[in-house]
Amino acid sequence: MRTRKGAARTQAKKRLFRKVKGFVGGRRRLLRSAKETLIRAGVYAFRDRRNRRREFRALWIVRISAACRMRGLRYSQFINGLKKANIELDRKSLAAIASHDAAGFDTIVAVAKKALGV
Repeated sequence: MRTRKGAARTQAKKRLFRKVKGFVGGRRRLLRSAKETLIRAGVYAFRDRRNRRREFRALWIVRISAACRMRGLRYSQFINGLKKANIELDRKSLAAIASHDAAGFDTIVAVAKKALGV
């Protein structure tokens, strides 16, 4: 018996149109436009998941740098001092400490300065 894809195709279209809910115009209503838009949205999402990490790292570095300069040390010197003192804190936690715990960051800077001999 010859069968056609009626039910499966309808289900696939429904699944696709559920994913494009919130898009505007033909990008929501027309099958081909919706498909193309969804593929492009996926590409952007993939790319920007990586870009988000890059942008956050840059933000943390700016915050750490500002906190270090307030304490008379450049960012590069600070990181070098941490490496010499064998302190393995990542930039995310350093930025959080710098913005929320000034006293704690002061002690870290003091240890880095001591390791540098400044």
